[in-house]
Amino acid sequence: MSSSVRRALILIVFALMGAYGLAELRGPQGLPALREKWNEIRQLEEENANLQRENEYRRDRIKKLESNPSAQELEIRKNLKLLRPGETSFILPEMPKPHSDATASDPTLSDPLADSK
Repeated sequence: MSSSVRRALILIVFALMGAYGLAELRGPQGLPALREKWNEIRQLEEENANLQRENEYRRDRIKKLESNPSAQELEIRKNLKLLRPGETSFILPEMPKPHSDATASDPTLSDPLADSK
């Protein structure tokens, strides 16, 4: 075989290998999948960090409640809605939220001081 034919065959083999590599990188298991996995890893790491912060907060809160009887009492009274003798509990109604389309059409609804003007 002459050297020019051998060179052409080697060039064709490398071109085919390059085309195959390019097709694999651009295919469904290539770079797009890798980028998606990186995003998923980043999202899971952020979620893990948030959960670790929450766990640390809860550990500190438990330690605080274990060491402070008045904090324990406050937490129990708040959760069970208990009152001491002589205490009064006031339950206030929630303020109604105006509808966005109603406030746009009626300026007196959006301005609570409009009646006093």
